[in-house]
Amino acid sequence: MQINPYLGFDGQCEEAFKFYEQVLGGKITFMMTWGEMPGADQFPAETHKQIMHATLSVGDQVLQGADAPPDRYKRPTGLNVSIHVKNKAEGERIFNALAENGNVTMPFQQTFWSPGFGMCMDQFSIPWMVNTEQTT
Repeated sequence: MQINPYLGFDGQCEEAFKFYEQVLGGKITFMMTWGEMPGADQFPAETHKQIMHATLSVGDQVLQGADAPPDRYKRPTGLNVSIHVKNKAEGERIFNALAENGNVTMPFQQTFWSPGFGMCMDQFSIPWMVNTEQTT
């Protein structure tokens, strides 16, 4: 079994996934607009350039997302996308990139469980936790 986060956006999915591809060192393996899908003529023309589905592969992990149909977007609450890395410097790099133009809810810092942990909401309103594994 594999469990994949599926992120909802309000028209910024393509921009967000290109950003995540760069920050996380992944590869976009699929991206389709609402206008490219079968039955696109049933959707308003202004949605045709928005993303119906995107997949980003990062190692053996997958992040998926889409732009919400008109009037259906809801800002994410009650969840975080959690990233775990072994290297503190890499964790801090990722955190700083995700936090840029966003909102830091917990600065990247040492905690009792981690040499580096932080929480932020990125510029696309997606909440993230970045955790560095404790070395033993």
